[in-house]
Amino acid sequence: MSPAITISTLDLDRIDLMLDRLPLAQAAARDALSDELARADVLAPWDMPPRVVTMRSTVRFRLDGKHGEWCKTLVYPKEIGEGDDTVSVLSPVGSALLGLAEGDCIEWTHPDGRTLGVEVVEVIYQPERAGHYHL
Repeated sequence: MSPAITISTLDLDRIDLMLDRLPLAQAAARDALSDELARADVLAPWDMPPRVVTMRSTVRFRLDGKHGEWCKTLVYPKEIGEGDDTVSVLSPVGSALLGLAEGDCIEWTHPDGRTLGVEVVEVIYQPERAGHYHL
């Protein structure tokens, strides 16, 4: 069973707009993220728990079957070119991370068909926690 996820009204509005504009070639990514959003608890940005991964959060996480941890900032696709330290919300791991809290684990499907687990170790930076609601 998948853990509960929480997203802000601001993130939901922005992601919905982004999904509406995606080309048909990205239908699989759109559908996967839409499915995640459909099961989310939605809160006002100022009510967001401080340990939840939101858009533009910097998160440290582990992947099953891999050694070590990764530290990435969850971004919109247009922001992905801003460095190696970003992960798109449209990628399988990015859509899996969105809305999880520290300590949560979820399985996601890698593009090659393998099922992997992702675990949120720490939310290092969260815009809402810092009072940055309109980034």
